[in-house]
Amino acid sequence: MVTALYPGSFDPVTNGHVDVVTRASALFEQVIVGVYATPSKNLLFDADARVDLFRRSVEHLPNVEVREFEGLVVVFAQEIGAKVIVRGLRSGSDFEYEFDMAFMNRRLEPEVDMVSFMASQEYMFISSSLLKEVARLGGNITGMVPAHVANAVSAKFAKPVR
Repeated sequence: MVTALYPGSFDPVTNGHVDVVTRASALFEQVIVGVYATPSKNLLFDADARVDLFRRSVEHLPNVEVREFEGLVVVFAQEIGAKVIVRGLRSGSDFEYEFDMAFMNRRLEPEVDMVSFMASQEYMFISSSLLKEVARLGGNITGMVPAHVANAVSAKFAKPVR
């Protein structure tokens, strides 16, 4: 059985993230979404909320589990028995970052490999950071995130979903 790890901060989870994990779940027996608890980012949601939002987004996928983690991704991968780290790529700049990260992770743990999924065309422009900015300014993020996530983001900015 091959277990894959899909790590990230997921603040918030987007339809692009759900697309990647859905595609990964078709290829691997088990996919564990690792929600990084303490990224060096300005977070909208705490770790518990990010885990809950992602869990609700993938309840239709029986072989996907969502867990919080801290520390190095490759150490978490070893702890859960994952042989593959899944990443999504939207652009060339994503590739450059993930390329360097893949080699560092490979150096730290040669037994864990990386698989990248190209973003589906309809999600290429979506990033959690951009979504938060649009929502903060009162823009409509429906269709870019699951409905429950749009409501949660809107509640953070005290603005109704339009």
